Amino acid sequence: MSEGLNMSRRIRRTPYTNNVQEAGVRGFTVVNHMLLPKAYQPSVEEDYWHLREHVQLWDVSCQRQVQVTGPDAKALIQLMTPRNISRMRDNDCLYVPIIDAQGGLINDPVLIKLTNDKYWLSIADSDVLLYAKGIAYGKGFDVDLCEPDVYPLAIQGPKAEALLCSLFGDSIADIGFFKYSWISFQGTKQLIARSGYSRQGGFEIYLEGAHLGPALWRTIWEAGQAFNITPGCPNLIERIEGGLFSYGNEMTSQNNPFEIMLGKYCVTDGSIDYIGLPALQKIAASGSMREIRGILFDGGPCPTCSVPWPVMLEGEEIGTITSAIWSPRLERNVGLAIIENAVGNTGKLIEVIRPDAPVSGSVSPLPFA
Repeated sequence: MSEGLNMSRRIRRTPYTNNVQEAGVRGFTVVNHMLLPKAYQPSVEEDYWHLREHVQLWDVSCQRQVQVTGPDAKALIQLMTPRNISRMRDNDCLYVPIIDAQGGLINDPVLIKLTNDKYWLSIADSDVLLYAKGIAYGKGFDVDLCEPDVYPLAIQGPKAEALLCSLFGDSIADIGFFKYSWISFQGTKQLIARSGYSRQGGFEIYLEGAHLGPALWRTIWEAGQAFNITPGCPNLIERIEGGLFSYGNEMTSQNNPFEIMLGKYCVTDGSIDYIGLPALQKIAASGSMREIRGILFDGGPCPTCSVPWPVMLEGEEIGTITSAIWSPRLERNVGLAIIENAVGNTGKLIEVIRPDAPVSGSVSPLPFA
């Protein structure tokens, strides 16, 4: 099903698209010009409970890779991010904010170091490849930049480790969080990382070679029957409860890293140089005026938050909710909001202007308990 999408050649399919259609996908969205499944189960709540208890197989090929190779690969990436990557080891994955000259967020990818002169930036939804090419050409860096033939497949949920150990051996259990190793599949060596867009634990296989995609899906799917596997995709309830942010929703180029709880990844003491350093130094010195917070709010299950909803305090707008949904576990609506820092972290009573009616709420720490 496409649910309104014009499924033309302009929207890229993935090596797993036929598999997800056979598995009963109910609709797609588009990320990085590529299909991302958005629903399988009749309700997001059914999918949520299954993800928390079992294991799911996600086609996340839309997490495109920007491959950077060459003598200046490390120098180019360091110029793009305020995070210090100098001590990165070959099996490391690093969460790296990428910013512009004003300190605005361009993307929040995962950086994977393959060798001293070869890296992958596993990106969210924006054209990082074009940004990297512009910097490289402008600076005269000796690098090659491309989108490689790599298609991530995520295995998420508390039974993910047991499933993958049954397929690829017990060494899977030794992979640390945000670390990677290698597995063998049909005579090829493939990268597997303990990572993923959920708080339930899991792995991502960065499959190199589109022709292997259908076979990899079937192999994991068949082995997963013993673990109550289902097809899945990023779940909005789980994402909001877990305090996982979405580029384009919680953050855009209008937000700086300090507003999105990414300040811990930003070096501002001048020990490294990067685009946007003066802007971040200024923000760090004066303090960010806004920051992301959790919001618990009343009313029945809220509608889709397709446009930001105002958050009010004593009649004054102090920010906006960017993502929201009903939590069946907490039995309240939960949301992510960019609000004024002066409001504080926890317990402050506020008002949320839902499309159907204003309701009472309170500020909550992230992730939600």
